[in-house]
Amino acid sequence: MWPDEFRFIFDEAEEVTLDSPATEREDGSAGEAIHRKALKVRLTLEDYERIWPFAEARHRLQGKFAGKAVTLIVNNPHYSQWHPADGGTVESVSESGRPYSTKYVVVYFLLDDVSETVGA
Repeated sequence: MWPDEFRFIFDEAEEVTLDSPATEREDGSAGEAIHRKALKVRLTLEDYERIWPFAEARHRLQGKFAGKAVTLIVNNPHYSQWHPADGGTVESVSESGRPYSTKYVVVYFLLDDVSETVGA
């Protein structure tokens, strides 16, 4: 299960489809095209660093995505164009009047249906 303390990450998640045409492998054979459902999420660099330990592992979700499982894409070569990317910076001013910057990262989670096995 995805940890409850990080459930907020999916509040603003956008459902997308990852599409990539088939590519030629080094041995000359054709690779497979990619067509996968995913969640696109923009989160602070701080939050991204906190969820990094969950990368490349499949986690079940609850809430609005109940019945789904996600896998954070970070270094899988098949999904290199969807590896974490710069999500921009937001400049703000604290209550004390001091300026600060918040850095963001755009990440993708593969999205799968969860099927339960039922014993006979």
